[in-house]
Parts: sequence; C-alpha cells; structure tokens
Amino acid sequence: MNTAAAAAARRIEGLIDAVGRATLYLCLAMIGLVALNVLLRYSLSFGSVWSQELEWHLLAAVILLGMGYAIQRGDNVRVDVFYANFSPRAKFIVNLVSDVLLLAIALLFIKLSLAYVGQAWAINETSADPGGIPLRWAVKGLIPLGFGLLALQTVGGLLRSVMLEQQRLEAARA
Repeated sequence: MNTAAAAAARRIEGLIDAVGRATLYLCLAMIGLVALNVLLRYSLSFGSVWSQELEWHLLAAVILLGMGYAIQRGDNVRVDVFYANFSPRAKFIVNLVSDVLLLAIALLFIKLSLAYVGQAWAINETSADPGGIPLRWAVKGLIPLGFGLLALQTVGGLLRSVMLEQQRLEAARA
C-alpha cells in the first residue's frame, strides 16, 4: 500500500509540477502582453479589444492551471501563526480536514462548470465585443480542467499526508 500510494503521489505531483512550470511561461506572456498594451496605448494611442481580452484569458489560464501548483508548493494562504504551534497529530488532522474540504469544493466546481462549458462549446461562443477573441468557449473549458488538476493535487496531498502520518506513528512505536 505504501509503495503504491507513494508512486501515485509522485506521479500526481510530477504532473502538477509540469503544468505549474508551463504556467510560469503563461505569466511571462501575460506580463509581456500587458507591457506591450500599455506602451502602445500611451505612446501611440493604439489599443485593441482582442489584446485586452487576451490578457484576461491568460490571467484565467494562469489562475486555473496554477491553483494545484500553488497548493503543492504551500503557497496558499494559511493561518500559520496557529498552525506552527500545533502538534504533528493536530497538523495532520488540520491537513486532512482541509484537503477533504478542498477536494469536495473542487469536485463541486467541476460538476457545476460542465454544463456551462458544454453550452459555450455547443454554441461556439465568441466574444460579444467587435474585434474580440473568437474562442471564448476555450477559456471556459479551462474551468473544469483547472479544478480537475486541483482535485488531483488534493488527492496527492492526501496520500502524502497519510503516508507521513503512518511513518510518524511507526517511528513513535519503535
């Protein structure tokens, strides 16, 4: 069980790590696009709806694809002032409860977003603005994908937490 769980956790964390590292390049693209838009707008009085919408689409991709990576790296917001003083057992319980709740929320978002994304895909939804991005359904498709990656990372985190707690208990018995 431990070997299979450890292998599963490593594979999950490897996938999330790869997606997270790829998402870093989306951040660079978004920063470059925003800088270019500002430069063009204020130096040449030129702006386009398409490029402004692309900023929002890239931001959505960064957030949705980067959520699992942030959780994996521990970059999420937590009340460490209390958590730091907890016993190892209390930390395990807090991690377990928070991971189960996060998994439930991620699965709920996936379930709720599927019809929304399906409708956008079925009507080939595009931007309502003239000159906007024609593939609005594609960015909406990132919603279940992003929350699926978050759910997957949460499962990996649960596996890792349970394995570490088992190791801690075995070490305490020895």
